[in-house]
Amino acid sequence: MTAPRAPRIRVLIVDDSAVVRKHLSERLEAAGIEVVATASDPLFAWPKLRSLQPDVLVLDVEMPRMDGISFLKEVMAEQPTPVVMCSTLTEAGCAVTLQALAAGAVGFVTKPKAGLKSFLEDPSNDLVDTVRSAARANLGALGALPQVARTTPLALPPGGPATAPPPGAPGIPGGRVIAMGLSTGGVQSIEVVLRALPVQTPGIVIVQHMPAGFTASLAARLNSLCDIEVAEARHGERVLPGRALIAPGGRHMRLRRQGSQFAVEVVDGPLINHHRPSVDVLFRSVAQQAGAAAIGVIMTGMGDDGARGLRDMHDAGALTAAQDQASSVVFGMPKEAIRLGAADAVLPLPEIAPWLLQQARVAPGQRVARAISGVSTDTSPH
Repeated sequence: MTAPRAPRIRVLIVDDSAVVRKHLSERLEAAGIEVVATASDPLFAWPKLRSLQPDVLVLDVEMPRMDGISFLKEVMAEQPTPVVMCSTLTEAGCAVTLQALAAGAVGFVTKPKAGLKSFLEDPSNDLVDTVRSAARANLGALGALPQVARTTPLALPPGGPATAPPPGAPGIPGGRVIAMGLSTGGVQSIEVVLRALPVQTPGIVIVQHMPAGFTASLAARLNSLCDIEVAEARHGERVLPGRALIAPGGRHMRLRRQGSQFAVEVVDGPLINHHRPSVDVLFRSVAQQAGAAAIGVIMTGMGDDGARGLRDMHDAGALTAAQDQASSVVFGMPKEAIRLGAADAVLPLPEIAPWLLQQARVAPGQRVARAISGVSTDTSPH
């Protein structure tokens, strides 16, 4: 007896270009995704959205009568639906796409100004995976994000480090380096964490899955919102307290020891776990170069990139955590890390920044099982 087939993902496409609607529809249908309807602008889309209730909305950014951002905000307020934004790979397109992600879009795909058909037919583009990931999104987590975002940074825990760093520990300021990895839902979630961190926070290195061109806009946006400095990483740049470096889209980032401090290497290389930058590439380098001086967190995202790297960090003595299922937009990467036993703690999104600050005061080589009262450290999948 054969198992019943999973229901097909149902998609509504909203784009003012008939050519784009046609090619998007053909690409999704060829992958087994049902396009239930298309619309040329948001006003035509509303009745179709209400009556058909698709699993995913693929939405253009620039359209007549109502722009995609305004429509996205109305959708999230009136009929929450996972939304994938479609934008051109331009500086303006990057900025608007980040606004959309901050407003509740689950993911995005870029479309070229020319050669759309060949682009969509290229199996290496991430349209199908992005739509499938969006269909699995936890809209409850998306809806809660604006409520947990902090407008002022937390204070550091009182007192000094629990003990002096052991002999031979890396002599970086503050004695620690923080590594973070995110994917789907990460743009909203990383904002929640970074806005809560004070300037005294140890240096941070971050991989957020994004294509080239978008990470510079992401860093600029976060830098304008946070007390800490946020920048797109440059090769050879030092990792300093009060500063977060984001791996450039389309390139890997590794940590390397530089005397008594750390710096980053920004390098080309093949896709790892289907991604460049890859969280595993960063985390494995952190395990090798920083060992017990590191703190690692894996957050929302589809797939398993970073899970094995976090386990390497854990085995090297780093303090590690994974975001919990309830607050993850997509519970893929954290779930796999938890399954592997890579996480010392499993944390809801609002508790990640306080946990980071508390762990930063623990001497390298020591572990605190429950850094925050009431936080579950259960490492079984949820």
